[in-house]
Amino acid sequence: MSYIFTSESVSEGHPDKLCDRVSDTVLDLFLQHEPEARVACETLATTNRVILAGEVRANKDVMDDIMAKIEPAVRAAVKDIGYEQDSFHHAHFEFQNYLHGQSSDIAMGVDSGDNKDEGAGDQGLMFGYACRETDVLMPAAIHYSHQILKELAQLRKGDQNSILGPDSKSQISLHYDASGVPTGVHKVVVSTQHHADATQADIRALVTPVIANVLPDGWMVEDEDILINPTGQFIIGGPDGDTGLTGRKIIVDTYGGAAPHGGGAFSGKDPTKVDRSAAYACRYLAKNVVAAGLASRCTIQIAYAIGVAEPVSLYADTHGTGTVDNQRLERALREAMNLTPRGIRQHLGMNAPIYAPSAAYGHFGRVAGEAGAGTFSWEATDLADSLKTALA
Repeated sequence: MSYIFTSESVSEGHPDKLCDRVSDTVLDLFLQHEPEARVACETLATTNRVILAGEVRANKDVMDDIMAKIEPAVRAAVKDIGYEQDSFHHAHFEFQNYLHGQSSDIAMGVDSGDNKDEGAGDQGLMFGYACRETDVLMPAAIHYSHQILKELAQLRKGDQNSILGPDSKSQISLHYDASGVPTGVHKVVVSTQHHADATQADIRALVTPVIANVLPDGWMVEDEDILINPTGQFIIGGPDGDTGLTGRKIIVDTYGGAAPHGGGAFSGKDPTKVDRSAAYACRYLAKNVVAAGLASRCTIQIAYAIGVAEPVSLYADTHGTGTVDNQRLERALREAMNLTPRGIRQHLGMNAPIYAPSAAYGHFGRVAGEAGAGTFSWEATDLADSLKTALA
């Protein structure tokens, strides 16, 4: 049976995404000074106010230096996003920092010792997914939703007199045939913050060509199927329009609802937190399975217990599209990659300040190294040949 499936994205200026960016900026600052730092940074943003809270751990000789650099780094991140509004301005918002030391109980479970490997930072389950709907092996609806907002941000930042504001959202509904292949667009929704003197016609004239440029050939729909600022006005936006919090856009961050999510957020967490590192590893494995031609769709699940290094389970599902038995695939994946928290970090080079670029437009479906050395390493397909050989 054919069906319609919808995914959404939100821009870097969305209040929740701004908070993700701030949290990852703090994380990168710690990792820049100490690759083994522990960080769990949460951010709240509202009208002319940004508040940090959470747990951190670093060597005493660098901690004071890091803490002194946090506020300037946060303001620079907000400036880069583009907020210079009366009610939320990078230079004027009130800043409060309530970061404190990591729990000794958590540290005891996570740290390696004489007789044990480093354990997982918490219990939990993580998913990864890949499919052949796009050239980056991502579900089409979320991928094109991200691309629309990325292009709008580039337009806005490239024009000092742009009518667009930083806060925006996109949503795409796609037609799928009975075999699960996307065949075209049903509806597109874009809501973008704008200057007070911009008209609906101005905004539509700017946004419509971006949509047409992003969608595959033959997929562009008529004007009546494109809803742009359907409320009629979007002047007040960002943290002044709606309070933002770190970690509230986890489906936007991953697969747009096309695959399961374990529940954990990513931003602001150092890679000892398996919520982040193991979710990246699951995407890496699933993408390499599809890139190797072993399946056209693949879902990977890994689960951990706090303080225990090895995952308590690994599950692979190729949704009936696989060329090998799923249990054989699971064994091959365990052999292809050390899935302890330290093994993941070392394999993917994750103890580095590489995370701020992932805070908007998706953690997955990116190009390895697209935002600098080491970024999006989990998007590489360097395991594909070895997996293909192992399962021949």
